[in-house]
Amino acid sequence: MLTPLEIENKKFAKQMMNGYNVDEVDEFLDLLTADYEKLYRENAEAREKIEQLNGDIAHYKTIENTLQSTLMMAQSTAEEVKNVARQQAEQIINDAQAYAKQEAMNLEQEITLKRRELEDVAKQFDIYKAKMESLLISQLEILKEINKD
Repeated sequence: MLTPLEIENKKFAKQMMNGYNVDEVDEFLDLLTADYEKLYRENAEAREKIEQLNGDIAHYKTIENTLQSTLMMAQSTAEEVKNVARQQAEQIINDAQAYAKQEAMNLEQEITLKRRELEDVAKQFDIYKAKMESLLISQLEILKEINKD
């Protein structure tokens, strides 16, 4: 690509006959140089802008990749937390059920023990009642004998 300076410095060979009008050629070259210089600057600025935008795109792609990996890590962490919580909940339920079964067994044993104690007290009462009845009968007979005399 020609630079504006190369266009400005371009010299044409002058012909003696049927040659170009030097003033017109110079004037045209000046216009061409000015337009070309403007386009050359705009092109350079556009290239700089493209490089900057490409750099920005690369930067944002890096950020996007970082965000995606962070999101995936957060999702896997959330799944792990849910699994741990689920396991803990299951363990708490299992422990509570085991405790409830143990307490139920303890209560059943206690009920069985109290029933035996009740049966023993009832037997002792029956024995006491029989002894009292026997004592009263013997006392009654002693009284009868005393009355006979």
